[in-house]
Amino acid sequence: MNLIDAHVHVWDLKRLRYPWLQQVPRINRSYLLEDYDRALGGRSVAAMVFVQCECDPEQHLEELAWVQSLADADPRLQAIVPWAPLEAGDHCEAELARMAADSRVKGVRRIIQFEPDPDFCLKPNFIRGVQLLGRHGLHFEITISPLHFPRVMKVIAASPGTRFILDHIGNPDIAAGPAALEPWRTHLREFARSGPHFCKFSNLVCNASLDTWTLDDLRPFAEVVLETFGPERLIWGSDWPHMLRSSDYARWLDAAETLTSHLSAADRRRIFQDNALRFYRLDLSIPTPHET
Repeated sequence: MNLIDAHVHVWDLKRLRYPWLQQVPRINRSYLLEDYDRALGGRSVAAMVFVQCECDPEQHLEELAWVQSLADADPRLQAIVPWAPLEAGDHCEAELARMAADSRVKGVRRIIQFEPDPDFCLKPNFIRGVQLLGRHGLHFEITISPLHFPRVMKVIAASPGTRFILDHIGNPDIAAGPAALEPWRTHLREFARSGPHFCKFSNLVCNASLDTWTLDDLRPFAEVVLETFGPERLIWGSDWPHMLRSSDYARWLDAAETLTSHLSAADRRRIFQDNALRFYRLDLSIPTPHET
């Protein structure tokens, strides 16, 4: 199995502005690909998916250009998911077309849960922007908290031509324990039933108690996700370096492997390799193992 990390961030504070990092002192420094390699601790990653890092929106095209230059130099960086001004509606189409001209740009992410207006994603121009993603072969990465699910379901229903993937299993409050399973579990099932959407098996540790989480804390939520999406629609991601708020790379990867250890080898390969290859349309120039 070739491990694929489907959720990686890098940022350089000397290059771009990331205002949110002022509130997160544990990771308020630059993190580059050489730091990522050190974090792997000897593990090998065959491919990475870069996901936008909430730089100052005015600099989003600078972030994209910088990451494209990183991908030019490191063939493991196979996919890029930038920020885009989807709320501009039809006026953002030209920008989306330029982004999609680079085959490494696979989709767009907007962190809906950070928007002060809970109805932000329901504004007609934003929905139009999401619809335009599908026209250009791009998907939408959904980053929300559980309370946003009902609104996001309306966006999905209005955008049948766009593919969707849910980041971080919908960010349930794992630190609150089993009491947080509902209504997150119900919302998650509704999302899964609404179309052939995928879900990222990521960020569990940062939604748990940052300094004291255990496998037993994560397990009930992991079980729901596995039951809901099955191994056919789950994709593992590290969320490095954001996950350093709660875990080093090896500990989270070990936890994810343990939480899926009861699955067959083929199903584990789907979660840690094959599904990312399929969803992000990666080309590693290696044969994908034949599944029987």
